Amino acid sequence: MRYPFLLLTLLCCNTLLADEAAETILMLGWDSHYVSEGRDNLSAGGIAWSGIQHSRDGLGAFVLFGRADSVNYAELNAGVEYCFNPLESVEAGVGMQRLEFYGDERAHDNEVYAYLAYQGLSWLTPSINYTYATEASGYFVELSLHSHWQVNEQLTLTPYVTQGFDFGYASQTHDGPNHLQLGVEACYSLTPSLVASLHLSHSIAQDDIKQQAQAEGWHGDLAQSYAGLHLQWQF
Repeated sequence: MRYPFLLLTLLCCNTLLADEAAETILMLGWDSHYVSEGRDNLSAGGIAWSGIQHSRDGLGAFVLFGRADSVNYAELNAGVEYCFNPLESVEAGVGMQRLEFYGDERAHDNEVYAYLAYQGLSWLTPSINYTYATEASGYFVELSLHSHWQVNEQLTLTPYVTQGFDFGYASQTHDGPNHLQLGVEACYSLTPSLVASLHLSHSIAQDDIKQQAQAEGWHGDLAQSYAGLHLQWQF
């Protein structure tokens, strides 16, 4: 799936960048675990990320590369997207990307995605994100609430809650509630064009993950807690 914190980080940190019309964003980051769809994608350790996104008049392209720090795994995502405002205070986007996976097993996937966010409230941003994967022939839906709190000119805190629903995307054993994720992200402006962000997140497994765990013999706690540190340079 699309890197899970890219959209959240952009929603949070763009409020601190001096010039929102700037066309290019460079990103570096590290997460203590690689969690998406409520599942840890790695058997051990975390993952480092680097990426670049370039946009003009709503049309953008991005490349994102991740490499695990403890196991043999790497991932390359590349895609294009278009962001627009269909209504006042409503932001929308559609895109597609190619995913290449490297490690003990070689794999790939193609995804198309869309998101919708209402930004008419200064303290709350509801959003919905839809992703369809061609290899799995399934889709995943996330409903989220982000609350942006401008502590001062340099610091923004963004607590959030996300409810995920799986329909043949992450597993084939169950369609419906997948996970509930809670977290907070702090974004701090180091310079007018450089922002650092720290996130803390906790994911609670629901029926889709529980049934997959039972079918595949997973053991241990299905909940996931993790953190990450990221830098964004806009120019």
